[in-house]
Amino acid sequence: MNSIHVARTVDESKFNRFHGLLVFWCAFIIVFDGYDLIVYGSVVSTLMEEWSLTSVQAGTIGSYALIGMMFGAFIFAPLADRFGRKHIIIFCVVLFSLFTGLIAFSNGPTEFGIYRFIAGLGLGGAFPVTVALVTEYAPKVMRNRLVTLMLCGYGIGGILASGLAIYLIPAAGWKAMFLVGAIPLLAVPFLYRHLPESLGFLMAQKKEKEIGQVLARINPSYRPSDEDVYDISIPSKKGIPVTKLFESGRTISTLLFWFNFFLCLLITYGLGTWLPKLMSEAGYAFGSSLMFLLVLNLGGIIGSLTGGWWADHWSTKNVLTLFFTLNAISLTVMGLQPNVVILYILVAIAGATSIGSQIILYSFASQFYPTEVRSTGVGWSSGVGRIGGIIGPVVGGALLALNLPFQQNFMLLAVPGVLAAIAVAFIREKGHAKQRASVKPNLVKATSNLIDK
Repeated sequence: MNSIHVARTVDESKFNRFHGLLVFWCAFIIVFDGYDLIVYGSVVSTLMEEWSLTSVQAGTIGSYALIGMMFGAFIFAPLADRFGRKHIIIFCVVLFSLFTGLIAFSNGPTEFGIYRFIAGLGLGGAFPVTVALVTEYAPKVMRNRLVTLMLCGYGIGGILASGLAIYLIPAAGWKAMFLVGAIPLLAVPFLYRHLPESLGFLMAQKKEKEIGQVLARINPSYRPSDEDVYDISIPSKKGIPVTKLFESGRTISTLLFWFNFFLCLLITYGLGTWLPKLMSEAGYAFGSSLMFLLVLNLGGIIGSLTGGWWADHWSTKNVLTLFFTLNAISLTVMGLQPNVVILYILVAIAGATSIGSQIILYSFASQFYPTEVRSTGVGWSSGVGRIGGIIGPVVGGALLALNLPFQQNFMLLAVPGVLAAIAVAFIREKGHAKQRASVKPNLVKATSNLIDK
């Protein structure tokens, strides 16, 4: 009888079609989280005019989706650890796609806000669970790169929203922007086919056949055999998943993850919602203002890819400290209103270091927590971070209402980056070394040519 160490098999696997499809479909889901970040910012000027909204009212409406995202992360991430990640992801996709599409049929701010809130529930649940799933299956040597590559969908979604807005709003009106957000409904059958379930969940359910099928996809040379067993750690069901985030010396790091997610999303959603309006107030045309959003998200993709590569070869904390510092500097200099070429460069840097930092934080948190609480750990970090996302648009609207000088607006936006750069230095690199002894291994009959003899 041969024994297979499942975690080692995944860690030592080579990138293949299975990993490619997993990253592709999870990135496809993340695209629409990024799309949602920018879509409201792209239509907010039109809505303010059509519905006679003040900047404070518009900022508050912009926060409804983020409130939904916060609750979605708190609710669905722990459920995914208990009931399986695949089905929770697909449910969340259906939820956010359906209600994003319904926004196009809203007749006023109240109806608009309700649909945005419900869509936010699905978006907030899908994001951390897809991160946890990709982290679980990514080969160890390229884990940061695959997670950040998948999360580049966030920036792609922002580019899609800002690019479409330039042409679609004048041609078809703002409602067409939200119909585009319903597209993921068409992909649900493909998600059922290509997304794997968590191996830890399959082990807990004793689904030997499914485990064998997944490992065969990870390593195509694998052939099932009833003579072999799997060796995998299955956590005890005792305790509340959220309380486990504070066990094994994780308390300080968990709180600092929450603080950094809060600050990062405060920056990201504040810029995503109000950058076009700030630039419009500074005298730029509507189309030019939307172009700043496109550049912001293009920078986000570049920052995510380069940051992920650096994190695999350098300390993740050092990369985050560098990014947060550069973010504060770029925003401060933007307030000086340099010439347009330098301004575009600064906007790209701001995008690279805000969206990029957010994505690296997700990767960092997903590797910090052990498998049994990974969705919960990432989900609660994301959920607390969404509070910053909620506050960001409101604070931006309040700043506009105060009619502060252009420079002061951007100096205030730079403050969270300074605080985040300091706080991230105190997070531990790993949060589960002490926990391994308390987790009992479970041997399940299965199949493998990937064996520890």
